[in-house]
Amino acid sequence: MHGPALSGWLLVVLCAAGGAYCLLRARRSSGEERRAAGSEAVMAFGMAAMALPATVVAPPEWVLGLYVGVFALAALGGLLGAVRGGGHHLHHLVGSLAMVYMALAMAAAPGATGAGAHAGHAAAGAGGIPVLTGALLAYFGGYVLRSGTRLVPVATGGAGEVRPTGGARAPGSDLTLVCRLSMALAMLAMLLTL
Repeated sequence: MHGPALSGWLLVVLCAAGGAYCLLRARRSSGEERRAAGSEAVMAFGMAAMALPATVVAPPEWVLGLYVGVFALAALGGLLGAVRGGGHHLHHLVGSLAMVYMALAMAAAPGATGAGAHAGHAAAGAGGIPVLTGALLAYFGGYVLRSGTRLVPVATGGAGEVRPTGGARAPGSDLTLVCRLSMALAMLAMLLTL
């Protein structure tokens, strides 16, 4: 495994692990946290499916339409959550719309049917709208930097006491932040191949 196939498999593993963690979070949570974890699981498993190398799994022609439909519904859920006042729902909305955009760009690419259609397999020729791709890259790059800095410990000045820069958080929230960070990194990698 070299080149795009290796990076595709790494993205599959990363996203599938993130999706499994999100499912576990959804089982242990309730209310708004459960909905957020469910949305993140859908995103992670969808990203894992889109990153599968076509040399191993040749997707049927209709799969891009399925991706568009699933992520359009997820975007609608993110929009409804954002309207209700959930701040993280805006991120879900942007992520879902980015997935719809990537699926549409891959479908519009020359020879996008069959094995060459997935993001993990030579989507470099897929294209897309450069300005929109750049805006999405900037958004997810900023998200990665912001999330990464929240995980870096800083000294608080008292007897070697160290705490994350994001302040006091609930147990397990660092792992949740790592999961969101890894999914944003995977989104950056997928956008770069567009």
